[in-house]
Amino acid sequence: MTLLITLDALQTLDAIDRRHSFAAAAEELHRVPSAVSYTINKLEEDLGVELFDRSRRKAELTAIGRLVLEQGRHILKAAEELTELTRQAADGWEVKLRICIESVLSCDAIYDLIEEFQRIQPKTQIRLSEEVLSGSWDALIDDRCDLVVGAEGSAPAPGFALHPLGQVTFDFAVAAEHPLTQLPTPIATSAILDYPTIIVSDSSQRLPTRSAGLLDGRSRIYVPSIEHKIAAQCKGLGVGYLPRHRITQQVAAGRLVVVPLDAARPPVDISVAWRRSNNGKGLRWFVERLKQIQFDPESGELIQKSLPTPSL
Repeated sequence: MTLLITLDALQTLDAIDRRHSFAAAAEELHRVPSAVSYTINKLEEDLGVELFDRSRRKAELTAIGRLVLEQGRHILKAAEELTELTRQAADGWEVKLRICIESVLSCDAIYDLIEEFQRIQPKTQIRLSEEVLSGSWDALIDDRCDLVVGAEGSAPAPGFALHPLGQVTFDFAVAAEHPLTQLPTPIATSAILDYPTIIVSDSSQRLPTRSAGLLDGRSRIYVPSIEHKIAAQCKGLGVGYLPRHRITQQVAAGRLVVVPLDAARPPVDISVAWRRSNNGKGLRWFVERLKQIQFDPESGELIQKSLPTPSL
């Protein structure tokens, strides 16, 4: 297929419009005026339309010429971006970097890092996603993401690198008016069996699914995320463990009450995870920055690690 409108013709048309004359456009494009005139005449001939009103002294576009220019500038912009992306990829920077956040964390924890990264590499597109439990490992194994923040446990397959972020602390919480709040503490685990358990559904598509906070209650309500689990428990629909840092506001407002059990749930180790074979500069930048950060189980924030005090 022969393209009648070339990038060169569009650049020439753009220069004439901005400089308001063929001669000035020729100067900008480092061409002789006759070469500019030839480019436009050939474009008009190929299209079978007049792009300039030649009855006027200044180079003024016709309505069709204005249409071609306005749409053509989108093409020129796209060509510039493609050129930049090609150079970027050749230099080792990813065109797109996919970061998966484990749902036990909040995306807020990584927004500051993304803002910092954009200042040094604004052309790399960042795509955030959220997965639950095995879903984060599943996304990494299935190449749906490049980096997982908050991966739980060890890698389920070889070929992945891990860096520990810290531990997530879980509290057993119920709605303020829930009958369990009237019992002496610590409450026996058997006492909760009469109440529905709110469970976050595992988002894994390939790996065996699992559920967090499963307390073997007689009934279960499955929800898609930690946010939904918190909301359901605030409404008194059921009970279950929740990340301590995600319910500070609800507890402070009296919507949730933390109830100690006789068998507390141990903290969960979380890590940063990525493919060892991925050598993208953007990925390496995030990994190096995350290695300088630790997870605060109380605030849920990623905070700078404290450096050891130098010896005197």
